Amino acid sequence: MFIFLGYLTEMNLWIMSHKNKMLIDSPLRLFRDYSLRFELYNKVSKYFGLGDKKISYLEFGVASGSSFKWWLANNSDASSNFFGFDTFEGLPEDWGGFYKKGDMMSAIPEVNDSRASFYKGLFQDTLTEFISKNNSKISDADVRVIHCDADLYTATIFVLSQMYPFLKKGDIILFDEFNVPMHEYKAFKEFTENFYITLNPIGQVNSFYQTAFVVG
Repeated sequence: MFIFLGYLTEMNLWIMSHKNKMLIDSPLRLFRDYSLRFELYNKVSKYFGLGDKKISYLEFGVASGSSFKWWLANNSDASSNFFGFDTFEGLPEDWGGFYKKGDMMSAIPEVNDSRASFYKGLFQDTLTEFISKNNSKISDADVRVIHCDADLYTATIFVLSQMYPFLKKGDIILFDEFNVPMHEYKAFKEFTENFYITLNPIGQVNSFYQTAFVVG
């Protein structure tokens, strides 16, 4: 409990100190409107001109694929690549006090676009082999867009550590549950501190539930 309160306090202080420094901002709100995430994507994409750039989009926690399909539909470069990772069997562990192992199970989304591919399984089991086979596709893109939507600390910190060697100034990292103190926020804090990497916040919706960063 004390550890949670410590992270909660630190996270709220971080939010208060950054809420007026966004390039793309949205008022803090009491209730979440999940449709606002698409507004955030749209503003980030337009601000950085991602719609017609060669991007490597990697989403961790695809679920039904609504976010994945948005990025796929809103990028016109034929040489872009879109990679989706998920167990597609639900959460591998309990999360947030409400969700249990196996919750949020979804089938692999159906998309009619040759630029898209999906990888089923725990990230810890699929990502290392994926990287060894697709190193150039990740490295050669103009911009890497990393979408962390796995909810869990364990999954998020693993993804960030594996993606670190590819990150370049101007790359985008999105968190879908950033303001959960012991999960995505904790992963963000440990990643930035332990890897000496600067992630500059550029936009948020739903009171920092969905938050976007650019690599500095």
